[in-house]
Amino acid sequence: MEEISAYHESGHAFMAVRVGAQVRSVTIDPDWDDGPRRTGDAQIAWQPGRWSNKEYLQKRIMVALAGPVAEMIHSGDPFHPGLVEEWQGDWSEALRAAAELHTDHQRRLAHLETTTVELYQWLRQDQHWAALAALADHLLAHETLEGEQVLEILAPWTR
Repeated sequence: MEEISAYHESGHAFMAVRVGAQVRSVTIDPDWDDGPRRTGDAQIAWQPGRWSNKEYLQKRIMVALAGPVAEMIHSGDPFHPGLVEEWQGDWSEALRAAAELHTDHQRRLAHLETTTVELYQWLRQDQHWAALAALADHLLAHETLEGEQVLEILAPWTR
């Protein structure tokens, strides 16, 4: 279970770095804070005003869906991210952002499904998967990584 969580959280963190957000921390040992049970957590910060609203929303969608997509690739099980209970928080986050882009429910879903497929194809590329796997390996070894550690690990692939 820890390995799956490491890939999932690494997906969020890697995509956040790729789209220009700041990773504050990523962990597979989150605090139990009386909220829903979680096996991992990625704390992402967004710089206000850096992107247009549309760009910002699309980046939020990509970061939210990158965790489930990384888990799908790692496990070999290509599920719909809206249908897996453990991914409901990620799907809800993506759906909230998509609601600001599309008022029509069908267009929202189509947008999220298209983004999921594009992320799947992009993350499966050797260089991207190697970066994500390196991050997951470090996360498995240390359980929690601070943002600067994430940047250092990903540096060979993000220069």
